[in-house]
Amino acid sequence: MATYLPTLKQLQYLVALKDHGHFGRAAEACFVTQSTLSAGLRELETLIDVVLVERTRRVVRFTPLGDRFADKARRVLREAEELSDMARAAGRPLSGDMRMSVIPTIAPFMLPRILPRIRERYPDLKLFLREEPTGAACEGLHNGRADCVLLALPYACGEVAHQTLFEDRLFLAFPTGEMPSTMPAIAAADIDETRLLLLEDGHCLKDHALAACNRPEIRAEATMLGTSLHTIVQMVDNGLGITILPEMALKAGLLDNTNITAKPLDEANAVRRIALVWRRASPREKDFQLLAQLLAEAQ
Repeated sequence: MATYLPTLKQLQYLVALKDHGHFGRAAEACFVTQSTLSAGLRELETLIDVVLVERTRRVVRFTPLGDRFADKARRVLREAEELSDMARAAGRPLSGDMRMSVIPTIAPFMLPRILPRIRERYPDLKLFLREEPTGAACEGLHNGRADCVLLALPYACGEVAHQTLFEDRLFLAFPTGEMPSTMPAIAAADIDETRLLLLEDGHCLKDHALAACNRPEIRAEATMLGTSLHTIVQMVDNGLGITILPEMALKAGLLDNTNITAKPLDEANAVRRIALVWRRASPREKDFQLLAQLLAEAQ
């Protein structure tokens, strides 16, 4: 008896609808018309004789089976992509498409320096970049939205392979004159927790800073802001507080034209490890190792 299987295109439509929650946006993501996507999903439901998506004028709601089906479809699509990755890996190194997520406390400070070198060395590589917090980046890695992630360790990113690129020291930044400028470094005990400004939950730099200070009262008293390091620096420059910054941001000129002084944190673990991570047993592992080597050289 013949077995009729869903096509990869139908699975792609289903996953896109799950990700976007809207037929129009899902169709745009798949580069097809909305009617084409809707027809493809109806064909899929007819094929398996099960309703996966409840349709109303305002809401797209997946059935319980539809949720499980979409999750499985995502894994099937990822496996299919890895088939082409295997073929690509057997050819020229670092060529074709690669999707890399980068966390916000790395992207603006490291990418401008490394991208020209990557383009020069590997012109056939099409590196698609996505800037997002660490948790979302790791989730995207495991569901196939990203091929690799440039992030800071320690961070629990699941079952991944990784290569550490370099260590990035943490500095305390404060309005010039607020603390003695003759001190070579600042101890965590000297930090006024009521003045400390940090990124909010979801940014691993906040966790690295709190771990480096190792003072429970700082977690309770510090002000967590859902913003960028650039905005926090502007607040410090206006005398509204102090903050903790990574060394790469200082080297990139984040404090240029400000009245801010930065001193290293005098703590043993006041450092984060910059790393490239990817899914274990990926057929492009050699590509990722080569990319990691290139990123480390650019430091």
